[in-house]
Amino acid sequence: MLALLKLSPVVLLAVMVMNGIDILISASIGLFVAAAICKVTEKMKFSEVMNEGVEGAKEATLLAFILMLAYALAEIFMSTGVGAAAISIFINIGVTGKTVAVVAFLTTCALSVSTGTSWGTFAACIPIFMWLCNVVGGNPALTFAACVGGSAFGDNIGLISDTTILSSGLQGIKVVDRVRAQAPWSAICVILSAICFYAVSVSMGLPETVGDPSQILASMSEKTIAVLQEERPAVLTLLDQVSKGVPLYMVIPVIIVITMAIMKMDTISCLSSGIVLAILFGFGAGTVTSLKDVIGLIQSGFEDAGSWAVIMLFWAMGFGAVMRRMDAFGPVATFFVKISKRVRHLLVCNGLLCLIINATLNEEMSQMATVGPVIKGIVDDNVEGSEEDKYILRNRNALFSDAVGVHTAALIPWHTGVAYYMGLAAAVYPLYKFTIGDLYYNFMAIITVVSIYFLTFTGLDRFIPFFGLPTEPNVKLKK
Repeated sequence: MLALLKLSPVVLLAVMVMNGIDILISASIGLFVAAAICKVTEKMKFSEVMNEGVEGAKEATLLAFILMLAYALAEIFMSTGVGAAAISIFINIGVTGKTVAVVAFLTTCALSVSTGTSWGTFAACIPIFMWLCNVVGGNPALTFAACVGGSAFGDNIGLISDTTILSSGLQGIKVVDRVRAQAPWSAICVILSAICFYAVSVSMGLPETVGDPSQILASMSEKTIAVLQEERPAVLTLLDQVSKGVPLYMVIPVIIVITMAIMKMDTISCLSSGIVLAILFGFGAGTVTSLKDVIGLIQSGFEDAGSWAVIMLFWAMGFGAVMRRMDAFGPVATFFVKISKRVRHLLVCNGLLCLIINATLNEEMSQMATVGPVIKGIVDDNVEGSEEDKYILRNRNALFSDAVGVHTAALIPWHTGVAYYMGLAAAVYPLYKFTIGDLYYNFMAIITVVSIYFLTFTGLDRFIPFFGLPTEPNVKLKK
C-alpha cells in the first residue's frame, strides 16, 4: 500500500496529461502532491522536501541556457537561408516520381538536424514535397511518410533539438556525448530507410520524368497558402527563399556546428557559433539585412523556450528529485531487475516503459519528463559499475526515451503527433485523402524503434562504432 502511495504522483501526472491538462500544470501539481506524500512517508519537514525539489531543479540550470540557445539557433537557421539552402541542395539534383520520396526523406533529415524541430521541419517541407510529388507523378502516401520520418530524425539526434536536450538532461548526459554515441547507428537507420523508400518507389513503377522545382509555388492552391500564412508564416519566407534561390554555402554553419559536436566541444559553444556564423553568412548572402531583425529572431527564440520548455524542465527535474528522495520507483526497479538476466535487458525494460508511457500520455515531451527520472533511478540504484560505464548506460536510457518518443509519435494512431502530421498534410495538400495506413510507409520510424530494442537486447550494438554498451562483469545487476 505504501509503495502504491509513493507512485500515485506519477499516476496523477499521467491522468492529468491524458485529460488535456498541460504538462506545466501537471508537473507542478505532481511535484506538490509528491512533496506532501514524501513529508508523511519520510517524516521530513515540508521545507526540507521542497529543498530537495529545488536542488533537483538547479541541475537544469545549464540545460535552460542550452534550450534557449537551441531555440534561438532554430529561428536563425530558418530565417537566414540555412534551411532553404539545405532544401535546395536536394531538390535541384533532378527529382522524378521515382525519387521524390527518398529526396523528401533526405531533405527533411538534413533540415531537422539543422533546426532541431520535427514539427517545424514537417511544416516547412510537406507543402514543398507534396506539391513537387504532384508535379512529377510520385506516390503521395510514400512522400508523406518520408517527410514524417525525416522530420523526426533530427528531433532525435539534433544538437539543438528540445527533445534531445531534455532526454539527455534528465539522465545527466551531455548533449554532445549523446549525439556522438548515437550518430553511427542513426546514420545506418537513415541509409536503410532511404533504400526502402527508393525500392518501394521502384516497385510501384513510378515515372522517371524530371520535375521543375520552380513550379512548386505556382502549383500550390490558394488554400495551401492561406493555411501556411495562418499556421506557419515563417514557412512562406522559407518557400520564397527556395523559389528565388539562396547561396548553397549557407549550409556551412550547419556543417561547422556538427563538426564541433563530433570534436566534443561543449554544447553552448556549438550553438553560439552556429548563431554567429549564420548571421555572418546571411549578411554575405543578402538574407540578413539588419542586426535589429536578427536580435528580434534571437529574442523570439528565447521567448519560445522560456514560455514552455525551460519552465517544464525545471518542474520535471524538481518532481524527479522528490520522487527519488522517497524511493518511489523502488518496486518498479525491483520487478525489472527480477525479470532481467543482464544489464542490457534492464535497459530494454526501461525502453518498454518509455513506449508504454508515450502511448498512454500521447505526447513525447510529457513522456520524457515523466519517465526520465524513473529510468535514471533504476540504473543508478540497481547497477554496479564504474561511473563511466553507468554514464554510458544512462546515455542509452536517454536514447530510448527520445527515439521511442519521437518516432512512435508517428505510429501510434491516437498520438498527438499523428493528428498533427495528418492534419497539416491534409490542409496543405487537399488533392489526396491521408489515412493512418499511410504512416506505415514510415520506414525510418520502424527501423529506428525495432533496431534499438533488438540491438540492445542481443548485444549486437557492439558492432556499431561508439554504440556498444558495457558488459558483464564490468557492470552487473544488484540482486
